[in-house]
Amino acid sequence: MPDDVQGWLTPRAVAAEAGVSQEFDLSQCVREPIHLLGGVQSYGALIAARWDDAVVDTVSRNAAEVLGREAGELLGRPVTELIGDEQWALARESAEAVTDSGATAPQEGPASSGVLPLTLDGEDDEGGGGARLFDVTVHRNGELLVLEFEPRAEGGPFVFQNFYPRVRRALQKLQGATDVTECCAAAVREIRTLTGYDRVVAYRFDGRDGPGQVIAEDRSEGREPWLDLWFPASDIPPQARRLYARNWIRVIGDVDDRTAGLVPELRADTGQPLDLSASVLRTVSGYHLEYLRNIGVASSMSVSLLHEGELWGLIACHGDEPRLLSPEVRAACEFFGIALSLQLAAVAGREEADELARTRRALAAVLARLTSGAPDDLMRPGSGLVELLDADGAVLLRGTETLTAGAPLPDALSGLLARLAQDGSVGEVWSSDRLPEVLGLEPEEAEAEGIPAGLLLLPFNRDGDLLAWWRREQPAPREWAADPSRPVRTGPGGERLTPRGSAAVYRATVRGRSAPWSAAQRVAAGELWREVSGLLTRQVVALEARNTELARTNEDLDSFAHAAAHDLKEPLRGISNAAAFIVEDAGTVLDTTSLRRLTTVRRLAERMDGLLDSLLHFSRLGQVGLEREALSVDEVLDDALVVAGGRLAEQGVTLVRPAALPRLRADRERLREVLENLLVNAAKYAADEGAGERRVWVEAVRVAAPGRAPEEDEGGGADGGTVTALVVRDNGIGIPAAQQADVLQLFRRLHRRDERGGGSGVGLAVVKRIVERHGGRLWLESPAAAPDADCGGGPGTAVWFTLEEPPEARP
Repeated sequence: MPDDVQGWLTPRAVAAEAGVSQEFDLSQCVREPIHLLGGVQSYGALIAARWDDAVVDTVSRNAAEVLGREAGELLGRPVTELIGDEQWALARESAEAVTDSGATAPQEGPASSGVLPLTLDGEDDEGGGGARLFDVTVHRNGELLVLEFEPRAEGGPFVFQNFYPRVRRALQKLQGATDVTECCAAAVREIRTLTGYDRVVAYRFDGRDGPGQVIAEDRSEGREPWLDLWFPASDIPPQARRLYARNWIRVIGDVDDRTAGLVPELRADTGQPLDLSASVLRTVSGYHLEYLRNIGVASSMSVSLLHEGELWGLIACHGDEPRLLSPEVRAACEFFGIALSLQLAAVAGREEADELARTRRALAAVLARLTSGAPDDLMRPGSGLVELLDADGAVLLRGTETLTAGAPLPDALSGLLARLAQDGSVGEVWSSDRLPEVLGLEPEEAEAEGIPAGLLLLPFNRDGDLLAWWRREQPAPREWAADPSRPVRTGPGGERLTPRGSAAVYRATVRGRSAPWSAAQRVAAGELWREVSGLLTRQVVALEARNTELARTNEDLDSFAHAAAHDLKEPLRGISNAAAFIVEDAGTVLDTTSLRRLTTVRRLAERMDGLLDSLLHFSRLGQVGLEREALSVDEVLDDALVVAGGRLAEQGVTLVRPAALPRLRADRERLREVLENLLVNAAKYAADEGAGERRVWVEAVRVAAPGRAPEEDEGGGADGGTVTALVVRDNGIGIPAAQQADVLQLFRRLHRRDERGGGSGVGLAVVKRIVERHGGRLWLESPAAAPDADCGGGPGTAVWFTLEEPPEARP
């Protein structure tokens, strides 16, 4: 079965097809090219002549019976030999009045045709000469003009003045209807009065390819009611729906009519029968004829109801006996169908306008609550966001932040939103009231996974930011005129699609759907998107301005720190030198107290000089560019040990390297400085004498990204990504958790200056700044058990930091 057919048939219909007692392939009905059946209903005759030279290209085989000329005599001859030049000109003029004269192929959308009376010369019943009257429907089909001849019915010519009052009365009743159901009820009554059919129903489709429901009915006494019953979608397959959208009216005069074939059967230019999409005499599919016979219908007429170019529904008429309608009556019914379609659109427009006005008032109230001008206000209780679209819940995704309102967000939905948003266009509303069907899930599967039935979302950008509303499933009970799980059954005329009617109503519940999203709600959502997008844009602009100002401020601070430190060093050096000269020159005449004070001045000046050196170095880190390269951390660690190794040895600290270190992308000198500082700190804050062997470990660990603690990395992070972190861990005195943030600040120490080897308190601040310049992150852990539990020592400190990896080093 072709994919397009398989996709249109429901799984239940396919299963039902496989389970019937006799062989019947429902997909054959779906695939049947009903516009290329190669025949016409035999009560009329068809001639297709070339537009330019009037030569007959195709003719129906019953031409002799209807027109008095054999098909073979007409084929290849000018049609003017039959109808005359004047009437041919009238036919062309009629076609030009309703069709684009430049058309070269059958047109999309509603077909256009004209009707005119034609007279053919012939013999009367006594063998004498006589004129025969025909009503001829003409339409343009590419380079052909198609003429469909129907013998004029007895009873004299049609008098429009006698017919018009009934049509006008029917239209007036339509205009007085206030809703769709009332419109359709008035329509079926009036069309039954106009045509005399035994049953007339208004049938509305549930979506383009869905089933249909009878929403209005007028029937003769004794016929079972169909009102409110649903009919399977397979009753009217897609190709039939396309033709209904092209032709306002379709009449079947007699279900037992013998089809009149066409000559030739296949056209030379296409290799197919003549396209009869716009034909009023087009023959009928055998499947549909058996369908009609199975429900006891001898004749029928369908009037299409269109909305915005789409097939909205049908007026379906059924007769107990064969019935031919004159072109004038058909034209009146077609006119009535057009008027009804316009009236239905007007009613729907009024209802939509009223709903839109109410929704916009609610939207204005929601926007008025955005007191802070931040979209986050929408998600606060009482904002009215959920109630705006009559939803169960709403969610705002912005960056890594997820904000919800109303009912809790279903877990399964959170993973779908970003994917669905990527499939849509930024700023365009995407909605579905049958999300399980969109995802290819059965309602029971969706319910088990927690997927809601309705979703409306608005992507703000391509980064995954969006605003969405969702609705729970609303099971809808329906009464079917045929078992929806078994649309094929054996009827009196054979095994075909056979509605049962009210005598055997099937009650079934439609699942996997929510209440539909209305046009007004979609409009309101779009307007809200524009407002929120404006807020987000203004926030981005403000944030960029603040970032620019902050960058300028930081640059100024760096420049100030560098200039201040550099300029202060010279007078400070003068102070130190002056103090030294005084002590040297006047040391013999100064008292002990004065000498001690001068010595203090000199020591403080030297300390200040060291602090200024540290400040200069720290400020340069923000100004000097990084020379990144892919390098071996083991090699950089060896370089760092040239300076730090002596300090480790002095303190009796052993360096442990459990495994080879990886390659990372970094500035070699800056990374060396990081490792030097961390190793020197480990030496300074080693465990006290007698506490056990002093050790420091340097190793690499894969951790979850971004910025998750190492112990959270079992099996990878929640986002599925990991990065390499370097860790320098010791078993020294440790850092209390409350002070870990302080030690990363400039000039902060946990001990007095003369304890633990002294220092300015700049080392960890320098390390943090270098790591952040590399786009990495630094964090501390303490207490942390040493890897070797038997080595003793203190609680220890672990300093973790991440750097960018070269692509070839990533797993």
